[in-house]
Amino acid sequence: MSGTRLWIVQRVTAAVLAVAVVVHLVTIMVAVRGGLTAAEIIARTSGNEAWFAFYVVFAVCAGLHGAIGLRNIGNEWLGWRRADALWLALGGATALFGIVAAWGLYRA
Repeated sequence: MSGTRLWIVQRVTAAVLAVAVVVHLVTIMVAVRGGLTAAEIIARTSGNEAWFAFYVVFAVCAGLHGAIGLRNIGNEWLGWRRADALWLALGGATALFGIVAAWGLYRA
């Protein structure tokens, strides 16, 4: 993928992550301040397709954003110009971990 496209993907995922992090943190603060226990939170999110979709998008954006950032660090600081497969694998693993966690909440 070209540098311009990677730059655009990096910026778009940053914007999505900014919103997702705020939603995630506000939701946690509201739930905790409302006196909900972990079991009650899981009961509310279990089977909820909207929250599952939200966290899948969150995880995919985090994986992409991190992989592109690591690629840039590897290229600029370490001179690793041919390590794109490594960065893609790390980003994919990050996204997969997040999706598996979201699936666990959804199926709980």
